[in-house]
Amino acid sequence: MEWRVQAIRGATTVSENTAAAIAIAVDELLDALEAHNALRPEHLISVTFSVTRDLDALFPAAVARKRPGWDAVPLLDVQQMHVDGSLPRCIRLMAHAQRPVLQAAVSHIYLREASTLRPDLCLSTVPLGRD
Repeated sequence: MEWRVQAIRGATTVSENTAAAIAIAVDELLDALEAHNALRPEHLISVTFSVTRDLDALFPAAVARKRPGWDAVPLLDVQQMHVDGSLPRCIRLMAHAQRPVLQAAVSHIYLREASTLRPDLCLSTVPLGRD
């Protein structure tokens, strides 16, 4: 099978704006991203994290950079556009990766309260948050 560049989406939420809560949620999201997509850091081209304006205790990329092999992955943090009534305390990601599978085999990861953003893409086997 030929390798393809693919975008993989994901999101999660935290219960509070603390470095510990953000770190746990980001690690959980990245664990699920890797496990459900058979990804290794060397497959990743880049990952962009966005956070809602109510999260400023820790950069998600700082958490990712500490993971084995992730220190060589280009990472970017941005603030999500604010829309009144949108999901609070939300961390989103878009990962670009080279993978030898078709787009239909990609698992987009939506955890915790973020599962309401894309219920059509949620994996019922992904555990919910621990923070």
